[in-house]
Formats: sequence, structure tokens, C-alpha cells
Amino acid sequence: MKNTKHTSMDHRWSRFIPGPFLLAGLVAVGLIAWGAHGMHAMQSANAAAPAAPAPELVREADAIVVPATSPLRRTLVVAPVQSQSLAAPFVLPAMVEADPARLVKITTPMAGRVVRLEKQLGDAVKAGDILFVIDAPDLAQAGADAARARAALTLAASSLQRQQALDHEQLTARRDLEQAQSDYAQAASEAARAAARLRQSGVPHGGDVNGGTLVVRAPIAGRVVELSAARGMYWNDATAPLMTVADLSHVFVSINAQEKDLAQVYVGQAAAIRLDAYPEPLQGAVRYVGEMLDPDTRTVKLRVPFENRDGRLKPGMFATATLSARARPAILVPLTAVVQGGFASRVFVETAPWRFAAREVALGAQVGDNVEVLSGLAAGARIVVKDGVLLND
Repeated sequence: MKNTKHTSMDHRWSRFIPGPFLLAGLVAVGLIAWGAHGMHAMQSANAAAPAAPAPELVREADAIVVPATSPLRRTLVVAPVQSQSLAAPFVLPAMVEADPARLVKITTPMAGRVVRLEKQLGDAVKAGDILFVIDAPDLAQAGADAARARAALTLAASSLQRQQALDHEQLTARRDLEQAQSDYAQAASEAARAAARLRQSGVPHGGDVNGGTLVVRAPIAGRVVELSAARGMYWNDATAPLMTVADLSHVFVSINAQEKDLAQVYVGQAAAIRLDAYPEPLQGAVRYVGEMLDPDTRTVKLRVPFENRDGRLKPGMFATATLSARARPAILVPLTAVVQGGFASRVFVETAPWRFAAREVALGAQVGDNVEVLSGLAAGARIVVKDGVLLND
């Protein structure tokens, strides 16, 4: 009885439990629905994602191609290269110097004590003005020697005249006349020597020496630019200048040119001189190119003369001189066309429309916003002159 009851109850519950085929169907329907939802989500995501951008440039071996859709076509500028006349500028160091022909270092030919200074540093002088006075004992001795020589010459002249008169009357021996002639020649020579020594001391020919007082006068007009003496000091160095008088109304700008620059310099060459003291450059022309190199600096002096009546140019001022070399044909490109790659300079040459190749070049002088190309580029080539750096690696 019990077994029959349980069997009847199990049959009733079996009506509410799905069979195996029904479960399999339900799982299959779920998988299909999930797959359809996933495919729809992927299609929506793909539709929302933006399209891949077009490449700006394409590299084909050594060539660089700018596609038609590339935005670089709106920025790159290509222009042809032309040969043109170039007078390349170069800069050399320079300095203002006094004209050597207008500068005199005043020395004293004899030792002595400075008793008067008539001119001071910076004073203007005229030719013949007294600069200073020295009490020179040797000058008194030189004056005495000159006076003695003049007296001896006078005596020798009288003796010669007397012997000549006697010889004319044949009242004297011939040797006496010859001796008188010899004595006169010796006396004339000694008188000339003594007078020359006085002239070197500043005493005019035949002038009297006033107690050994040596008066030194200015040989040229100008201005006292150096003074090394003081009143009362004893000066015994005949080679050291007591004073320097210079005429600075004309000065030179001396330019130092190295050996490598000699082929580019010539007389008449235009020169722009810039000094630290004044903002505006001075325009001049080279008047003189040195014939010899300085053995210490290995440079040659170029001289550019300038009027300096207002005294603005002071000897010793440092300056720079910009010279222009002789005109010659050259290839110039804008600085914006040159791209640096390591230690090399390159430009991008158009080999076909919107097709470029990098070309290494050697550069020369810079002229304004352009630079000279010495090698690596020929006239007529078309190069990128703007934004070429965008093509660089």
C-alpha cells in the first residue's frame, strides 16, 4: 500500500518538471538572443569610432611623398634656386690709431733739470711753441765748443787770406799756403760740427747759448696727448719722451686681417666701422694694405683714414670692421630652407611634384636672411623654403 501511494505522488510532481528537450531549447534561445545583442553592440561601437586619419607623408626608400590629402600641402612652400652675385661680408677686429705722420714724441738731446713746463696735458700747441725748458750743463759746454770753433775758423780764414796774398806776390813758400788751406778746412769742419750739435739741441745756427738753458719747441701743431715730466725733475734718458704732441684731426682705423683673409682685401674696399662708443657705423674705404705680416700675430694691417676734427675718435678705441669681398656668382637659399641633422645641414629637393629627397649641403657666408651654399645644390633646383623641418626624420 505504501509503495502504491509514493508512485502516485511522483507522477503528479513530474508534470511540473520540464523535460530534457525543453531545457535544451531554452538554452539555445538564450544564446541566440545574447549573440544578437553582442553583434548589435559591436556594430554600434564600430559606427561610433572615427575613421583612421590620412598619413601626412609617405616614405618610399630615400624619397618622401606628400599625399594629395596631406595637410602639409597647405604649409610647405617650394621655390627654385637661382645663382646671383654675392659680395660676402666678413668682420675683422680693428682699433683707432693716430696718424704716425702727425704724432711726435718729444725727447731732449741732453740731460738736465726741467725748470719750466709751458704746456700741460691736453693743451693745444702750434708749431714753434715752447713746450718746456731744461737747464742742461752739457749745453753750456756745447756752446763754448761752438764759440771756440767759430773763433778758430775766423783765425784760419785770416791766415789763409794772408798766405794767398803773399803767394800772389811770390813772397812765401808754396807749402805755407797749403798749410793755411789745410788749417782753414779743419777749422770749418769743426765749426760745422759744433753748430750741428747746437742745432740738434734746438739752438738755431749762430745762436747764443744762454747759460746752458735748453728750450724745446713743438715741431708740429696739435695737442699734448702724453706728459711724463714735472717741473724740477732731472731727466737723463735721451731716448725716453718727455711729451707727445699729436695732430688728431686725422686718424686711422687699423684693421687686422689674417692670412686667410688676404685674398679678399684690396685698396679701395668699402669698410663699415662700428665702435662701442657710438651706435651708428662709420663708412670708409681701405687706403693701405700692409706689405708684411706681423711675425707675432700673423696679421696684416689695413688702414682706413677718417676726419676727426671733432675729436670723437680716440686713439686706442676698439672697433669691428665689416668688409665686403669681391663680387662673385653664388647660390643663396633662405635660412628657413636649411634643416640641421646632427652635424650636417640639409635641404629638401623636389624631384617630382610633391616628391622630395634630402640633400646634404656645405654652407658659406650668411647674408641677411639668406646663406650661401658652397656645394651640394645646383642652380635651378626646386627646394622647400618653408616648413621643411616637417619633412625631417
